[in-house]
Amino acid sequence: MQVKIIGGHGGVTKNYHATSFLIDESLLIDAGSVASGLDIHSQLKIDHILLSHTHLDHTKDLAFICDNCFGLKGKPFEVYCHETVRKAVKNHLFNDIIWPDFSVLPTKENPTINFNNISAEKELILGQYKVTPVHVNHPVEVPKQALGFIIEKDNKSIIFTQDTASTERIWEVGKKLDNLVAIFCEVSFPNHLQGVADLSDHHTPQTIKEELKKMPKEVPVYLAHLKPNYQEQLIQEITDLQEPRLHILYADDVRFNF
Repeated sequence: MQVKIIGGHGGVTKNYHATSFLIDESLLIDAGSVASGLDIHSQLKIDHILLSHTHLDHTKDLAFICDNCFGLKGKPFEVYCHETVRKAVKNHLFNDIIWPDFSVLPTKENPTINFNNISAEKELILGQYKVTPVHVNHPVEVPKQALGFIIEKDNKSIIFTQDTASTERIWEVGKKLDNLVAIFCEVSFPNHLQGVADLSDHHTPQTIKEELKKMPKEVPVYLAHLKPNYQEQLIQEITDLQEPRLHILYADDVRFNF
């Protein structure tokens, strides 16, 4: 599997893009920067989109990828998310006020985007991929709406947990995998903002050090969702942990092959 970090940050400014991870050009995890980070030819190759939760830095570019690819794709983008996420995106983004409702355009029978409800720990087969959604701990309108994803292809699995604070179940499920090759997780705030991190259910370097103890052992961990205004401090604090399996995603538009 190739994982392209279109955007791996917890904020948006010049050269820093919100969360969008692309697997093998066709499977997208979150839509924070997919339209702004890919050319239209690459956007058209995407078939499936997984949404972890409703927050704008994970959903906003759904609006623009639909606009960019309208009338060009021949089939809808298939979006998979918790029912509450679907309702929120439909009610507050594709509502014909903030943005046109591309789930019925150009027609209801032939939409640009199609939403599919998913549930935690009910496997999906999306082309070559087996996808297992798992609840993670993040602030949401409805409890237990936020999902992490375990993606498996060619007998290799990767865990994605954008966004979450300290959580349990996804690590329990991950420890049962004998083919896990990578974990993508998050650190958002520096240690001195632990109170903010706690209130928003995000990690700091000091809490990710504790979280590592629960994760499957001897698997590299890639840390994303760094807040751009604190990136240099976060890099230093994560480096100071001296945890050799931690890798910091400080730059966007990078690729990893597993």
